[in-house]
Amino acid sequence: MQWHSSENTEQLAHTLAETVTGDLRAAIEARGQATLALSGGNTPKPFMEQLARCDLAWSKVIVTLVDERWVPADHPRSNAGLVRSHLLKGAAAQATFIPLYAHAPTPESGLPRVASRLDALPLPLDVAVLGMGEDGHTASFFPEGDHLREALDPNGSARVLPMRAPGAEEPRITLSLSLLIKARALYLHIEGDTKRRVLDDASQGADLPIGAVLNAAPNLQTYWCP
Repeated sequence: MQWHSSENTEQLAHTLAETVTGDLRAAIEARGQATLALSGGNTPKPFMEQLARCDLAWSKVIVTLVDERWVPADHPRSNAGLVRSHLLKGAAAQATFIPLYAHAPTPESGLPRVASRLDALPLPLDVAVLGMGEDGHTASFFPEGDHLREALDPNGSARVLPMRAPGAEEPRITLSLSLLIKARALYLHIEGDTKRRVLDDASQGADLPIGAVLNAAPNLQTYWCP
């Protein structure tokens, strides 16, 4: 794991946005388009705001999510809503957005529709940006998740899975570890000393979902600030 430290949230957001922009430009130059998977939560908001202002051929960028709460896009806890509010505006609104939520009562019933969207997505992803909770979850790989073992299988065939867990307020849908670790550039974006300690524990063998990412993704780069 490569470690990149910044002094504060603003500097971290700027540094990560510049790095991701470089990755996306390189992908567009090499293949004519770029794919980007983003995480939700509060931490990535400043990063998305910075990324939205970067000079990029946004019409050639496809944006999707690492995971999603099973709620409509207008719900306050929707990751799709967060991306639309903080990234897909101005020039960045020209990007194509592929949501993970489908209009179905449960993630299980909506899974075929979401899977078909991912089938049309150029893979591997060019860039995936993960977050992490203080319980060690990343994406929707929650401790005690009902599909956690399958989701964390680095050799699994599933690209997307539903997830229900005690630590998740809503049912979720998530990209699998096997899909994420194939990304050409894989980043972990975290803030605070508590999350750094959790990551250190995982790197030393603690049984946490993020540990499976560390074990399976030697190319993972972590961007952190206090």
